[in-house]
Amino acid sequence: MTATENRPWRGVLVATALPLNDDLSVDHGRFAEHCAWLVENGCDGVVPNGSLGEYQVLTPEERAKVVETAVAAIGGARVMPGVAAYGSGEARRWAEQARDAGCRAVMLLPPNAYRADERSVLAHYAEVAEAGVPVVAYNNPIDTKVDLVPGLLAKLHGEGYIHAVKEFSGDVRRAYQLAELAPELDLLIGADDVLLELAIAGAKGWVAGYPNALPKSTVELYRAAVGGDLGTARELYEQLHPLLRWDSKVEFVQAIKLSMDIVGRHGGRCRPPRVPLLPEQEAAVRAATEKAVAAGLA
Repeated sequence: MTATENRPWRGVLVATALPLNDDLSVDHGRFAEHCAWLVENGCDGVVPNGSLGEYQVLTPEERAKVVETAVAAIGGARVMPGVAAYGSGEARRWAEQARDAGCRAVMLLPPNAYRADERSVLAHYAEVAEAGVPVVAYNNPIDTKVDLVPGLLAKLHGEGYIHAVKEFSGDVRRAYQLAELAPELDLLIGADDVLLELAIAGAKGWVAGYPNALPKSTVELYRAAVGGDLGTARELYEQLHPLLRWDSKVEFVQAIKLSMDIVGRHGGRCRPPRVPLLPEQEAAVRAATEKAVAAGLA
């Protein structure tokens, strides 16, 4: 069994954008094709029902079918669904749904309906771990207002509740403290625009946004960065960074979907309350994407 098979969160896992029809219903056929296309272009798997997949505005029926569609398209070992929910019981049920669909890991935010304290965070992850499928924590203190600092992550790992963490704080210094406190906890790059810094710091995977539009060049960037080919990695990073930084902006879903449209994929619209990019934002994303295409990065 390879490291990726044993730890299916390793490598490049794309937080998939969700294609919608003109009436804003989910286009499951196109989503299945997108998952397959990502794997064909070098990605190791997908993370449906994350923030980029607009899980918050899906019905329970849609959310379940998104997972089932991805599994049918590329196999459960390559699918790590987001199972975030306001209640621990609901998050556990989503973990059980993913497990029963054939997934071998899930990704879980801390409680995000309020600013949870440490005891609540521990209880939340303990509950979801009872589903019996490995949990990857997702630290996004910018949006959730709950910060999974290295000491708390070490506690969660020490209790056996989590096996890895998608780190989105932007603070690359934490990687080294985390490696000291919990050396067996896998660090996953959680924001596209700190990829090189976290790869150098020992990241074992990347829960990625921009491979939705540019899989080959972004996968090449990741492989070069973790493989120590810093010459190749830095050149690609500098070329792609005008796009990668959109992954850390409020409008990341709209930006990535626009880039997908420009390169000939289907990005399309978002569900409300997300609204279209402002004209100046659209112009910036369009210019950066067209420059990447002209440089042969698409």
